[in-house]
Formats: sequence, C-alpha cells, structure tokens
Amino acid sequence: MFAPQGPTFRELAVQALSSVEHGYDLLAPKFDHTPFRTPQSVLTPVSQALLNLGPFESGLDLCCGTGAGVGVLRQVCRERVTGVDISAGMLAVGRDRERMTTTAPRIDWVRADARALPFGPVFDLVVSFGAFGHFLPEEQPGLFAQVHSVLRPGGRFVFPIGAPPRPGSPAYWALLAFDTAMRVRNALWRPPFVMYYRAFRLADVRAELIRTGFEVELHALPELGLRPDGSPRGRLVVATRAR
Repeated sequence: MFAPQGPTFRELAVQALSSVEHGYDLLAPKFDHTPFRTPQSVLTPVSQALLNLGPFESGLDLCCGTGAGVGVLRQVCRERVTGVDISAGMLAVGRDRERMTTTAPRIDWVRADARALPFGPVFDLVVSFGAFGHFLPEEQPGLFAQVHSVLRPGGRFVFPIGAPPRPGSPAYWALLAFDTAMRVRNALWRPPFVMYYRAFRLADVRAELIRTGFEVELHALPELGLRPDGSPRGRLVVATRAR
C-alpha cells in the first residue's frame, strides 16, 4: 500500500496519536507516497466531468492537502485557483511543487479551517477529495453552509463519493475495523484525530446539501466500474448554489 519513500510504521503511529492538524504536518513530506492521496484513477474522470460542466473562472480546493484537487482545478479554471487546508505542512509541499509549474492560472495557498472560510462569494467552483471523513456528521451543516457562502450564485460544489462496500465483504469489515479503532483511540487519547470512513453517507449528505440551499445532481463515474448489481462504484455529486 505504501511506496518505499512513504512513512514508516513508527511515523504513522506518531501521526495517529497527534491532532489532525499536527498529524498532517508530520505526514506532509511523505504524503504523496501513501494511499491516502486521491489516486489519478479518480482525479482523471472528475477532471473530464468538470470540463463538460465548465468552463469556470475561479475554483477552490477544499481541504486541499498537497494539491491533488488543485491539479484538477488548473485544468478547468481560467483565472484563479485556491487551495485551502488547516495543515501548514501540507500547504508547503503543494506550494513547493507548484513553483516548478509556470502555466496559468494563478494559484494561491491559504491556511484556514474549512469550518470558517476566509472568503466571500468569489468562487464558481469548489471541489474536495477524500477529506469529509475528518468532519463529524453534526459538523456537515456548518461545513456545507461555509461552501455555500463562498460560491457565487450558480456556482457548483463538486466531489466524488464511492458506493459503500457490500455488507460482509472484506472492504466492509476493513472500514468497520478502522472506524471502530479510531473511536476507541479517541475515547482514550487526546487530542482526538477525527477520521471516519463510514460517516459520510450519500443519502444524508444529499439531504443536507438541499437543506443548505443547493440543487443536487448525481453523475455516474463509469471509469470507476460497476458493482455486481450494476450500480456505479463511484458517483460525482454536483451541488449548485441556487441563483
């Protein structure tokens, strides 16, 4: 699962016993060599879908990490791209990489909490990849309200979401074990490290987005394949701020 350049078991253990912010600061130099970075097999179909939805002028990568989503936004935004993350270490890695790239648009890297975004309604597009497990279900209304507030009328909040694993499958038990271990860790150790893979459910998320004032569409991502029942393994949530 990890490249030779990735973190050691000891480094992962230290990260897991830290806060979310400090843990990612520690992991940042080796993050791109872990399976936690969104793979290109997901980024590419999302990029293509956004090209079909665009064009866009300005885009925000929410919880950008080292910039996987920033790379997507560079392909579909003509004027401005911004990455925002709470981890200064992750932002530094992304910023250093982008210094080697001279193509437009301009990229800004901003350290901020996604629950208190320091922007007005200046974006046409907000994307996020793999970050929602860091927010408890009760935090979703505030998080979605923040995204709504930084989008221009008609702007879109877009993110991929995978189908849940079939109950009883190896993936089902693996995710259940991870979330259970994380709950035990957080009950016994401070500061907490919030990361739960099974807490971000499509039906609940869709309902909350609608309550926030979004119009929600779901687009299949056929490149990610089909489940045994013929349903897509991955969908793209496209939430549009009503004008």
